[in-house]
Amino acid sequence: MVASLTINNQLPALGRVGILYGGNSSEREISLMSGEAVYKALKNVDLEAVLIDVQDDLLKLLPTLELDQIFIALHGPGGEDGTLQGALEYLQLPYTGSGVLASSLAMDKRRCKQLWQGIQLPTADFCLLEKNTDWTSVLHCLGNKAMVKPANEGSSIGMSRVETASELETAWKFANDFDAVVIAEPLLSGDEYTVAILGDEVLPSIRIETSEIFYDYQAKYFSDETQYFCPSGLSEKREGELSDLAMKAFKSLGCSGWGRVDVMTDDKGRFQLLEVNTVPGLTSHSLVPMAARAAGIDFEHLVLEILRNSLKWSPIKKVLK
Repeated sequence: MVASLTINNQLPALGRVGILYGGNSSEREISLMSGEAVYKALKNVDLEAVLIDVQDDLLKLLPTLELDQIFIALHGPGGEDGTLQGALEYLQLPYTGSGVLASSLAMDKRRCKQLWQGIQLPTADFCLLEKNTDWTSVLHCLGNKAMVKPANEGSSIGMSRVETASELETAWKFANDFDAVVIAEPLLSGDEYTVAILGDEVLPSIRIETSEIFYDYQAKYFSDETQYFCPSGLSEKREGELSDLAMKAFKSLGCSGWGRVDVMTDDKGRFQLLEVNTVPGLTSHSLVPMAARAAGIDFEHLVLEILRNSLKWSPIKKVLK
């Protein structure tokens, strides 16, 4: 469990924080909510913070604001795919979360899964879908039920569950509107879990149950019918196995600071890695704050710990006033 934090001892070392949020991705709405929550938390502890809705003039704007570090609350492409992280390193601004390469790998579900398969971490097989795909053959290879996903989107945007060849083709067309790279995986029928990571610590896992067809955008952020169980109900041994797997997946991509690892079980009860989120949501429905509360960490402490951990891991070493 993460040790309790003393807010007053941290404030002098954190400086003036710029919160990057909004942007132009499909997850803008969620990013706005995350950024506002972080801003409120920092103001609650009298820390100097500035909200910055990311637009095309960001590289010109940031040097004028006299910021000491950046809290990234920008979800999706452009915010958690390494692009923003590279720009901030160019500007010599420390930032929260993972670095350029880790962010890029985590955002790209295809290459992430290829890496995990290469080091023998459990993750479902997948097929790359293209215009000339033999839809019937692919669906058969995937067990006749599949999930279709844009490779570089988050928050379940562009995802579909399919059970026929025609549904598979329709789902590819839908996902292709969000990303040129689309993958399909066998439908996993077991329980869904998420595991938050804060620095070198694994927080208690959360089991998710939804009344929707799958845990989609609506279920994640707006539905009051989605159920979350934390503790998740796993035995101590199974919780340990899940925690170890989540940390291995996180570290395998080179991730640091904080993040969240999503996992499901298959029909034999085996854990299968889904993805790593390097900039998880921080809204009222978000899962990292929920896991933090279960570990005795309130939202203000969580935000401060993310900032503190990110300074520890950041490739940019800046002396704060």
